[in-house]
This record gives sequence, C-alpha cells and structure tokens, in this order.
Amino acid sequence: MVSLNRRVLLGAAGLGALSAPYLMTGSAQAQAQATSTTMDIDHAMPPETHRFKVGTFEVVVVKDGARPSGAPAETFGTNQSAEVVADLLKQNFLPPDQFVNSFAPVLVNTGSEVVLFDTGLGAAARAQGGGRLIEGLTAAGYNQEDVSIVVLTHMHGDHIGGLMEDGKPAFPNARYVTGQAEYDFWVDPARAGTPAENGQKGVLANVKPLADKMIFIADGADVVTGVTAMAAFGHSPGHMIYRLQSEGRQLVLTADTANHFVLSLQKPEWEVRFDMDKAAAAASRKKVFDMLATERLAFLGYHMPFPAVGYVEPLDTGYRFVPKAYQFDL
Repeated sequence: MVSLNRRVLLGAAGLGALSAPYLMTGSAQAQAQATSTTMDIDHAMPPETHRFKVGTFEVVVVKDGARPSGAPAETFGTNQSAEVVADLLKQNFLPPDQFVNSFAPVLVNTGSEVVLFDTGLGAAARAQGGGRLIEGLTAAGYNQEDVSIVVLTHMHGDHIGGLMEDGKPAFPNARYVTGQAEYDFWVDPARAGTPAENGQKGVLANVKPLADKMIFIADGADVVTGVTAMAAFGHSPGHMIYRLQSEGRQLVLTADTANHFVLSLQKPEWEVRFDMDKAAAAASRKKVFDMLATERLAFLGYHMPFPAVGYVEPLDTGYRFVPKAYQFDL
C-alpha cells in the first residue's frame, strides 16, 4: 500500500509539473517569463529529494530551498580579510564574490517512527522559492500526518520556520524533541532588547505553542533506538547533532556545525557571522569533524551542497569534503 501511494504521488507530481504551463493563458505566460528569476524557474519543478538507506533506516533529504548571496567574507571568515576568503574560494573552483546557501531537512523512517529533523524555512519563504519541505515529503511518498517525531537541532529561523502552517501545527500527529538548553535560552525574557530578540520572536510564534508536546533532552540521550543526541554548542547555545546507527551503518546529522563545505571545513577556526559563540562554535567544529575524519563516518550537514551528505578527510588544519557517491547503495 505504501509503495502504491508513493507511485501515485510521484505520478501526480510529474503530471502537475508537466501540465501546468499549458494551463496558463498567453498573457500569463508572458508575465511569468518577464518576472521569473532563477529561483522561480526552480520552483516550477518538484523540489529535489534524495533517498538512501542507513542499515534498515530510510533517509530522505529534501532541498527546502537555496539562497544565493554576495560578499562571502561578510558571512564566513569574518576574522579574515575579504581577499583571503576570496582566494580560498578561487582555489576550490568557486566564485570569489558569491556563494549559495541551501537548506536540507531530513526525514528518517526507522520502521517504527518517522522522525523529521528540522522543518526548513516555512511558508514565509515560499514567495522566494523556499519553504518546500512539505512538497518534497509528498514527492517522496510521505504526508504531514506520517511524521511522528520532529527533532529540532536548534532554533534558528531556517530550522523552525516550517513548524506551523496557517497558525496550526504542520505535523499534527508529531511529538517534539529538542535540547533543554536551547529552548531555555530562546524563551527567556532576557532576550528582549538583545541581538537575539528577532530570533526569539520566531521561537515564541513557532516553538513555544508546541511546548506541551515537547520532550527536552541533553547530550547522550536517545530520541529513539538508534538515534542519539550529541552536544555541539556554539552555533547556538544548545545546538545539538544526532548520530544514526542501524545494522552497523552510521550517519551523523551535523546540522549547522559547519555551514560551508569549503570555508567552514577547510578553515574550521574561521569565524562565522551566524555563530552566536564563535569560539565555542570553532571548538565544536574541530571536535565533531575530527571525530568524523578519525572514524571515517558519513555526515549530513544542513547547509552542505545537496544532497548534503559526505565524508571529510584531514587537510592542513581543517578538512576536505568528499561527497557521497554509492556507499549506501551496497
């Protein structure tokens, strides 16, 4: 039944993408062509998804959106000169004056639970081509009611934006899991009048209404069998990552420990604008990616190039990103 539903859903998604342009009037087509951007063109197609197995766990990655930006040195390597940042990008065949930030929520079907890690940008980003998590889950054969647990790695807006739809929980059957330290920081009235105030507004709107269904965990706790929380503080006060283990296979969901596959990995000591405690974030990067390199573990990073999965090997004082190929297909 599940297989049949997935085929039907995939077929419907394909028909919608194929037939929609032919339903537009000539004037509407002209207007759409005149006002389209790269993101709009992407939005005419189903969102990218990627499915693979970790032991018996099914993992589905959804590209919730992507956001091109200029001036990379204003975000990454903020304690370096713009020329140094640009030079590292050029060495890695990347444009020195632009970068793309993408967003990759992850669904893990353990067989007994359907666990969603982070919820993307949400409805507020749809006009700019983001907030496509629900579309992606549908294309992969899941609906919102299937999700039984939502895990929040931390509470920045691009991770909690999809929790609510039209003022109601987007995943109506879910219970919620997050770090106690993270929640306590964001709901504290002391955030008012500080640089964290805008972030707090999002938490009060999207997270706090769900608190009665929320389980608070700490470092080393299990979300379900085979899914273990690990503290990686710094990017936010209670930022957590998660290790998946099934039948001898492993994958670590590193969330925002590193936010760029070159600038954050090759230079983990470089400061990042959105790291709230920059020294602690750099220490977490070194600790986490030293572990991944030493144990030769795969990881999935929320802002890595889609499908956001790969490995790292030591390189100078940092690491080189090695994208996943067919390792999980065998």
